[in-house]
Amino acid sequence: MVFRLIQAALRACMVTFGLVAILNITPAAIAAPGPVPADLPQAVAEIESLDAMRSGLASTLEGQTEMPTGETFKQVCKPVGMRAKQLSQERGWQVKQIANRYRNPAHAPDNLHARMALAKFEQDPDLVGFWDQETMGDQTGVRYYRRINVEATCLACHGAKGDRPDFVKAKYPDDRAYDFNVGDLRGMYAVFVPATTQADVQAALQ
Repeated sequence: MVFRLIQAALRACMVTFGLVAILNITPAAIAAPGPVPADLPQAVAEIESLDAMRSGLASTLEGQTEMPTGETFKQVCKPVGMRAKQLSQERGWQVKQIANRYRNPAHAPDNLHARMALAKFEQDPDLVGFWDQETMGDQTGVRYYRRINVEATCLACHGAKGDRPDFVKAKYPDDRAYDFNVGDLRGMYAVFVPATTQADVQAALQ
């Protein structure tokens, strides 16, 4: 039942945001049995919306010949991170962007499950998303992973190492997020949905 709800949420997102990719998410992608939080279908839908935002903002760089600046970052990349933070606060989830080749050290893999998820995406370019039963801290729940691919406009900041904008070189001395090509795995979204979320608590109090 939950899988069908998630499929419906994904189809709705594909229609709403014009997504044409076929999401390779199957029951076999559930790494371990156990209860699935009711918020999971909503988490999947929100992340599809977040990725559509990322892609849409990146498309504003098409045709630009000027080197991106710190202001470009504020307009194109920062809103995605802010929205992820907002979802965490509003929903009681933990929403992160994670990558092996990260720019911000805060986006490094945070546990073995995350490293295995990135490896899974690397090994299967057609895999868009899957979820896993996990425990984070003292909370049990589900973590949904969704791939992020490199688009042509991403290369303005994530192309050849020597072509990176000056503000990137200055702000991120330990930058690893360069020398990408279109279609490469840039990283992933990771959304941990506790078995009991803030929404569950609020509903119980009503």
